[in-house]
Amino acid sequence: MLTITDLSLQRGGVWLLESVNLTIQPGQRVAIVGANGAGKSSLFQLLLGQLAPEQGNASLPGGCRIAHMAQEVAASGRSARDFVLDGDIDLRRLEADLAAAEARNDDHEVARIHGELDVHEAWSAPRRAETLLRGLGFTDADADRPVSAFSGGWRIRLNLAQALMRPSDLLLLDEPTNHLDLDACLWLENWLRRYEGTLLFISHDRDFMDRVATHLVHFEQRRLDLYTGNYSAFESQRSERLAQQQAGYERQQARIAEIQSFIDRFRAKATKAKQAQSRVKALERMEKIAPAHVDSPFSFEFPVADKVSSPLLTIRNGVAGYGDSVILRDIKLSLLPGTRVGLLGPNGAGKSTLMDALLDQSTLLEGQRTSGEHLAIGYFAQHQLESLDLDASPFLHLQRLSPKASEQSIRNFLGGFDFHGDEALSAIRSFSGGEKARVALAVIAWQKPNLLLLDEPTNHLDLEMRQALTMALQNFDGAIVVVSHDRHLLRNTVDDFWLVSDGRVTEYKGDLDDYERWLADRRKDDAEPPRRDEPSSGQAASAGTSPAPVGETADDRKARKRAEAALRQKLSPYRKQQATLEREMEKLQSQLSDLEQVLSDPDLYAEQGGERLKTLLSDQGKAKSRLEEVEAQWLEISETVEELESELSDTASA
Repeated sequence: MLTITDLSLQRGGVWLLESVNLTIQPGQRVAIVGANGAGKSSLFQLLLGQLAPEQGNASLPGGCRIAHMAQEVAASGRSARDFVLDGDIDLRRLEADLAAAEARNDDHEVARIHGELDVHEAWSAPRRAETLLRGLGFTDADADRPVSAFSGGWRIRLNLAQALMRPSDLLLLDEPTNHLDLDACLWLENWLRRYEGTLLFISHDRDFMDRVATHLVHFEQRRLDLYTGNYSAFESQRSERLAQQQAGYERQQARIAEIQSFIDRFRAKATKAKQAQSRVKALERMEKIAPAHVDSPFSFEFPVADKVSSPLLTIRNGVAGYGDSVILRDIKLSLLPGTRVGLLGPNGAGKSTLMDALLDQSTLLEGQRTSGEHLAIGYFAQHQLESLDLDASPFLHLQRLSPKASEQSIRNFLGGFDFHGDEALSAIRSFSGGEKARVALAVIAWQKPNLLLLDEPTNHLDLEMRQALTMALQNFDGAIVVVSHDRHLLRNTVDDFWLVSDGRVTEYKGDLDDYERWLADRRKDDAEPPRRDEPSSGQAASAGTSPAPVGETADDRKARKRAEAALRQKLSPYRKQQATLEREMEKLQSQLSDLEQVLSDPDLYAEQGGERLKTLLSDQGKAKSRLEEVEAQWLEISETVEELESELSDTASA
């Protein structure tokens, strides 16, 4: 499908690729990854004929139809439906030819074009366009709205829909999940997995790549390295390369030794529960993957707030909306230090409305909002980037907040966000979207909040920065409420989910996999007409669900689904407790590792009185004792999880 031979490419005097070779086979779905500025988007421009290489060539088969996702769209009066239909250029050409033939009264040509339109299935084109719009989060009413009525993020979604509408052999998508919510991401994954052509896509969403990609191309040191498999497979394979090739790998040895020690101790108890083996495998995978991020330029944290209240924020009998329009009713919530919540819910259900209410905006129409005496909110949303001073540098943004802070302390802090040297002092006007997002996050972290409200914080961030943000949030002591389509971030930073749906905010008992099934059922209920109780023997089962047993009635199916839902609800708290215990075990192991390092200092034993040594040994004993308790609890919970998962599997296949 695509052959790159001895290709060299530069932009602005900077070499992006030097003498690279690459072959992409038909039907492969290839994720493109690499540091910002490595040349990923330039490769797309080369394939689209917008750039010429310095040497070599990139060749595609003759007649190859290319569809790509534009990054911008001008305002226009065309309806969203017509804009998406414009993506099918063959359809628009045939429609124009038909209008011309009818104007000439050329009946023979009119008949011929009608035949081509039938072959092209033109009659179904509006319905296909509307399906794309619905999948990407637009309402049915949105189809008739002009493009100019949508904000920038929604216009990007229209660009994506237009690209998907175009018949193609090669589809190029540049960060397609930016500006999508979780629901739209899940829908897009399913659409792309069914795409029959060759797909090249640039992404910083590891879960999205894991679900879609069959291969991965990595931009590194002006090379293109092709890996087989998804992003997780790439991490594992790249870690092996780095272990052999990069001196920086040595910085990971202490961490790997720590994990290996944990594995060795855990194996000794593996006979107590079968789940122990899965934990060992998970830790072994951590050992392999750790070096894959050894060269990350980001390392930061959210400093501990000076003062904390408990509760931080409470809303009672809340009603939220805009003007006379009520979106959410009966809001009852309390945020304590350490609360970690992910907001789930269909597009337009009110997640942003709830965030505004938490932020003390005018969206809270009724009810009581009580904030703690020391509440300090750090708020991140895409429109927050617009409030940055474009003529100020990252350094000046922080200096304005703390005029008495030393220059070195500010520079050190910004270094964790990869702003070094002159870049820390440069006006952000010329910064990319990802760089501005890093400035905004640095400003938030600098102010030491005890409540973080994060609305799609990973948009525009690359993989390494997302990983650094995830680690920083894991270590954050305050409360977190986050809306994100990045499932890796959600799985690793929140303990609970709230479902915003049907005008209410309720605790969601399931996990992200349960939520995906819930969404699929909801879409099916909304989109499919009622079916007869007994499906025909040739009727295929719905995607992502088990086929109904032969002879199963509608009442049987409902009872089975209710039983499955009850089991998932029963299983969810055990899974959460299991994850909480795993995190505590890792923290305790890290604490023990630090203590052992301090205790290895010979000078410690020469100190008079030995009070510090006694304290350290006492802390070590307490940590070891607590670790044994947590491990025992984890084994017990894991046995329960396995029993319930087995019961759920039996119920689903019954």
